Amino acid sequence: MTPFVDRMIRAAKLDVHLYEEVEADKSAMGQAMGVVVLSSLAGGIGFMQQGGLIGLAVGTVGSLIGWYIWALLTYLIGTKLLPEPQTHADHGELLRTVGFSSAPGMIRVLALLPGLGTLVNFIASAWMFVAMVIAVRQALDYQSTYRAIGVCVIGWVVQALVAAVLLMVVGGPPDPMLEN
Repeated sequence: MTPFVDRMIRAAKLDVHLYEEVEADKSAMGQAMGVVVLSSLAGGIGFMQQGGLIGLAVGTVGSLIGWYIWALLTYLIGTKLLPEPQTHADHGELLRTVGFSSAPGMIRVLALLPGLGTLVNFIASAWMFVAMVIAVRQALDYQSTYRAIGVCVIGWVVQALVAAVLLMVVGGPPDPMLEN
């Protein structure tokens, strides 16, 4: 097994040591971004059940943009608004850890199977959220898991509001009927 695949599996297993490892490994940025791209692509493939090829494109690009907005907000909230006394992290450290927290999102490809979309997306979202909390706690050197949860929730809510506004601006999600 390659080191990249091994890291993705450890990230999905919520291995705290993996998140510390990639926080410290500046060369892991490419791998972290690879996880984000693969997870976003899996989300796009899963969205094809509802939106066809347009769903693939919108789901993939939407996942990438959503991830970056959430990661940026998490960095700003976690380091500027709600730091603990020992909090010290740069943007790269946080991007590497939260990049790997997207690993559980690979299961979103299973949303392509009829009747499983909602369940798969719920499980993937919950699993990715837990991984994100672990990643944030490790990257920001928090002692409190509750603080990491708070930072992730605040960032997610703001990101969701931004996504809702963007969807309203572009006219909503793709209409599967346009595919035919």
